[in-house]
Amino acid sequence: MPCCAYLALGSNMGDRERYLEDAIQCLDNHEHIYVSGRSHIYETEPVGYVDQDAFLNMVIEVETRLSAQELFAVMLSIENKLGRIREIRFGPRTIDLDLLLYDDLSQEDPQLILPHPRMTERAFVLVPLVEVMQQRHSRQADEWAGRLDQVDGKEGVRVWNPMQ
Repeated sequence: MPCCAYLALGSNMGDRERYLEDAIQCLDNHEHIYVSGRSHIYETEPVGYVDQDAFLNMVIEVETRLSAQELFAVMLSIENKLGRIREIRFGPRTIDLDLLLYDDLSQEDPQLILPHPRMTERAFVLVPLVEVMQQRHSRQADEWAGRLDQVDGKEGVRVWNPMQ
C-alpha cells in the first residue's frame, strides 16, 4: 500500500518556476512516486541568510512505495541533477526539496528527521502545506491549519503571479 508524503520545494536562482516544475517532473517520472497534489506557487522573502533573491515556494503531496529514506535519497539526487550547490547555509539555491511528512512516521535519524524539525516555524511551508492538504480533504488539514494560525509572517507569503 502506498504511503503519503508531503514535500516542500523552493528556488531562488535562475528560472525559479522552471526549477520547481523540473523537480516535480523528475519526481513524477520515478516509477515508485506519484505526485497526487500540489499547492499554488508562493513568493517569499528569504529567511536566515537574507542577502539573496526572493524564493518561489510550494508543497506537493506524493504517493510512494519507497521508504522515507529511499524517497529522501531520490530527492537529493534530483537536487544534484538540477544544479544544487551547498555553499552557504540557507543560501541561494536552484532547487531545495524538503521531506516534511511521511505518513505518520516520527523519527530522529541524523540524516532525516520527521516530521521536518523547522516546518512549524515557517509560514512559507505551512501556507502551501495546508492548501494542498485541504485539496484532498486530509484528516490532518485542520490540525496544520491550527498550527499555521500561530505562526508569524503569513502576510509575507504571497501567491506568485508572474504576470504582475
